[in-house]
Amino acid sequence: MSALDVRIVKRLPGFTLDVAWTAGDGVAVLFGPSGAGKTLTLQCLAGLLRPDEGRIVVDGRLLFEAARQARGPVVDLPPQARRVGYVFQGYALFPHLTVAENVGFGLRDQPAARRAEKTAEVLERLGLAAHATRLPRDLSGGQRQRVALGRALAIDPALLLLDEPLSALDAPLRRALRDELRAILNDWRTAAVLVTHDFTEAYRLGDRIVVYDAGRVVQAAPRSELLWQPASESVARIMGIRNVLHGSVVKATPDRIQIRWRGQLLEAVNSPSHSYLPAPDSPIAFFIRPEYVRLIRKDRGAADPAHHMNLMEGAVVGEEDFGTTWSLRIRLDAPGAPAQGEHDLEVEVPHLVYEILEIDRDRRWQFSIHRGSIHVLPA
Repeated sequence: MSALDVRIVKRLPGFTLDVAWTAGDGVAVLFGPSGAGKTLTLQCLAGLLRPDEGRIVVDGRLLFEAARQARGPVVDLPPQARRVGYVFQGYALFPHLTVAENVGFGLRDQPAARRAEKTAEVLERLGLAAHATRLPRDLSGGQRQRVALGRALAIDPALLLLDEPLSALDAPLRRALRDELRAILNDWRTAAVLVTHDFTEAYRLGDRIVVYDAGRVVQAAPRSELLWQPASESVARIMGIRNVLHGSVVKATPDRIQIRWRGQLLEAVNSPSHSYLPAPDSPIAFFIRPEYVRLIRKDRGAADPAHHMNLMEGAVVGEEDFGTTWSLRIRLDAPGAPAQGEHDLEVEVPHLVYEILEIDRDRRWQFSIHRGSIHVLPA
């Protein structure tokens, strides 16, 4: 049984949210571009907005169901009755309350002794006990994040909602707190729904990723499946996958496919993810991850076509230094317009490889692509 079953329609001027998805006990990430309806979904789950249609079930408990003629009136539990913890974007801590008062805010209806006991327990588990009397302005970004989490978790929620919890942080702190947040969510073992438009963040934090686009769900899958098997070209582009390319089918069998692209004959294995085989000469979309393109060293003799699959030649026409890696833009030695503006392929190499091969000086290369790293996209 799913811990979470969401089927909602919410109509706003110029925008309609119409989504259906399920998730288990781990962390479900709503991923997609800004304005896709992710935060709107959180607000419906929390009871801050009422959907026009649909049903929301958390751990077997019905939180919302639109009225149906044969089934009686609308079920719409108020926010305080839903047992849902909410971590807002930017944390929204009360600036005039101490850390302990912020964490215990949702326990105001509890007896004082019980409230103090529960607050102390949460502060201890989150490593905040030494800061109990401090105000939010005196805390670091990571400490403020933990206070916001503590406030949401203190009520023992059946569901935890997190809206872009790392968006306000600079990049180095964001990376550190992403790992800390994952550890806290694993430790607490509370079903959670997290919103982000950063795919790295979605992949590192989520067990299941639900991809949103323009108020619709375009794919929902375990994170590893989504990474290697996006359901369409549009999903691949939303994910930020590079080298999304177009070619034509030469031949297709259940375990391999040959593709004509930019005058090259490429072969992919174990790639077709659809139940039918594309016909010869039909158009096809596919992607090649930049880190899986292999440059051929020139000090080891001529490239062996039997060993180096999908062998090609081209020149580096642009590059970008990302610190630990270089991103190279390569244009093939083939007539016709490049596949991606001024270049055909983006290739990623470690910084050490860039230096050893002296790529800054030597701009012409042979390279190969393993057949298992060409991924065909369903039509």
